Amino acid sequence: MATSIKINVNSKIFPTKDKEDQTYAAIKALNLNISKGEFCSVIGPSGCGKTTLLNLIAGLDKDLKGEILFDGGKKLDDIRIAYMFQNSRLLPWLNVLENVEVVLSRDQKLKHRAKEILSVMGLEKFLKFYPNQLSGGMQRRVALARSYSSQPELFLLDEPFISLDEKMANKLREMLINLWTNEPTTIVFVTHDLREAIYLSDRIIFLSKAPSKVILDKKVNIRRPRKLEDKKIETLREEILKTTKDIFDGEEKNA
Repeated sequence: MATSIKINVNSKIFPTKDKEDQTYAAIKALNLNISKGEFCSVIGPSGCGKTTLLNLIAGLDKDLKGEILFDGGKKLDDIRIAYMFQNSRLLPWLNVLENVEVVLSRDQKLKHRAKEILSVMGLEKFLKFYPNQLSGGMQRRVALARSYSSQPELFLLDEPFISLDEKMANKLREMLINLWTNEPTTIVFVTHDLREAIYLSDRIIFLSKAPSKVILDKKVNIRRPRKLEDKKIETLREEILKTTKDIFDGEEKNA
């Protein structure tokens, strides 16, 4: 299952810590539609509101001017959402199997998926291991398995592979694509890595510096399945950097 998303954030403002009467505008006039089952990456300069956008979509922050609609009008509570962060956030007192089962406890029909998806992730021999007995890469695999085990209609990822070495990050990227291919869902993936975004995505959304808005909506017209070493990925990366060289600074103008 998957959901469409219609995002119309007129503004998202935070109070400043220094002065009570001043505010910081993180997002302004950000409009974006994401189709069911689409893999959409979001890129933008540091501090532009990428994580804030994910939190608004997830309903973790509801203080905004505007609206976010699912399937044209479904309530947030009616959507099954998974969220994967920059660190694994595993519960240290639970073993690998229990860390996945904990998100399935409310739905007995999905309980069997814990062992199944851990096996898909190559972790069937580590079910009784605790997080402190695992490498960073293995912890991230457990986190990915936990997120996908609930069969989310919407999967949000906030730079989930950022602290891993390139070999492990590539392995997890391939695992994510395999999961998504076999069980399609709508994905919003925040990254700073353009090559990663091209490899993974159907579309790449570039945000301006804060207050952020969409300054480029780029479709990735590279046939799937893709390979990380595919020359077409590097060609598109160079094309984007050449034609919109200020894009990573959040600048809309071309050069």
